[in-house]
Amino acid sequence: MAAIAFFPFKFIDIPGVGCAFTSRRGGVSEPPHDSANISFDVGDDTTAVAANRRAIHDRLGLTGWCELNQIHGDVIHCDPAPHAPEEHASLDGDGMTCATPGHGLVIKTADCQPILLAHRSGKFVAGLHAGWRGNKINFPGNGVRRFCEQYDLDPADVCAVRGPSLSPEAAEFVNFDTDFGPDFKHYFNPATQTVDLWQITRDQLMDAGVPESQIFGMNLCTKGLDDTFFSYRKAYASPTKDTGRQCGIIWIKE
Repeated sequence: MAAIAFFPFKFIDIPGVGCAFTSRRGGVSEPPHDSANISFDVGDDTTAVAANRRAIHDRLGLTGWCELNQIHGDVIHCDPAPHAPEEHASLDGDGMTCATPGHGLVIKTADCQPILLAHRSGKFVAGLHAGWRGNKINFPGNGVRRFCEQYDLDPADVCAVRGPSLSPEAAEFVNFDTDFGPDFKHYFNPATQTVDLWQITRDQLMDAGVPESQIFGMNLCTKGLDDTFFSYRKAYASPTKDTGRQCGIIWIKE
């Protein structure tokens, strides 16, 4: 197996927390899930998916794999029990929090935003999955609030990073009025029919109390870099209409 390529991220002031955003490069899956697909739910060979997931788990030195059946909602699970990377998720939701070292919170994406949160102490982390529906219901902001309520934290002490996802130029919404509505009009470019989802997330995190200087972004477009990342929108425009999933992972180092 070729090693799965990933993009590490470090919160400079929180050395005890690890973050990684995987790519589609490396791994053993065959087209159209080539090659580092980590999702069991997209029609890929389960043996290949299991091998990809185990490779990521072991390379990052995790002691547990925490994952959800993501449903584009606002359900958050606090300190979910980990399972082996070869096993399927059993919980439905789009957010997780954790205070146990070694447990990786895995957020699957193929255009949506993986948002990883860490408290300045390095003792608490969270992972959020936010597609455009998540932005519409302010899941980034509500996720921060739930994270802080769970561990009695001040949002001013939270740092956030958004992983590779649809860039403002690629997030086309031809039905903007029904998909989003007037509350999001200032994020919409009518000339290109695109929405700046990255800015929506930044504003929602700031409204929840996260300082702007503590919000970071991996400004890599999944659709524009489809040789490096899986992109649902890019795949849906192709004859196969199938693709894999990469992930964002955050964990407390042991």
